[in-house]
Amino acid sequence: MTMIVLLIEFYRSTIRRMEPMLDRWLLGLFARFVFLAVLVPYYINSALTKFDGPFSIADGAYYQIALPAVDAAGGDVSAVSFFPWGLMVFVGSYGEIILPLLVVAGLLTRIAALGMIAFIVVQSLTDILVHSVDAGTIGALFDRFPDSVILDQRLLWSFPLAYLVVKGAGLLSLDKLLCTIWTRRMAGHEKGGRLSPTA
Repeated sequence: MTMIVLLIEFYRSTIRRMEPMLDRWLLGLFARFVFLAVLVPYYINSALTKFDGPFSIADGAYYQIALPAVDAAGGDVSAVSFFPWGLMVFVGSYGEIILPLLVVAGLLTRIAALGMIAFIVVQSLTDILVHSVDAGTIGALFDRFPDSVILDQRLLWSFPLAYLVVKGAGLLSLDKLLCTIWTRRMAGHEKGGRLSPTA
């Protein structure tokens, strides 16, 4: 019995020491690494199919994102209205490049990760409602098959992003660097008397 108590106490003390050391940097960094290794190549390659040049959105982007509007315009992309379809294509195309880069850099991480979750939801709904993917691609939760593209994979994609929304990118990020610079600058202003109470 004494040996069991000692093992439990050793475990508890080890966890108590380890958790504060790792909590502020490891999980945020690891979530961004997983996102970089698994999803960034997918999203960047997908985004590149939507552009004819750095500032020119390809017609194919409209077919991928706004197919009902293109069909309603008789296949003429130039006849698709900017509001809401053109705006949706513009935001979706640039968001698919900008948001992943912000997440990886740890810059505006919470907002970028929330944007990526929204992007995944919209992407999934577009696949289901617009492109009419089959039931096997959609999949089902709580079944014995963990490999459906939408409900299984994309739910797993969302988990590291949800962590980043709640906890942030951690110590090893541009967010932390900019926060440190901002805090020091504000402290310097307050010491110098240059920050008035009404500022």
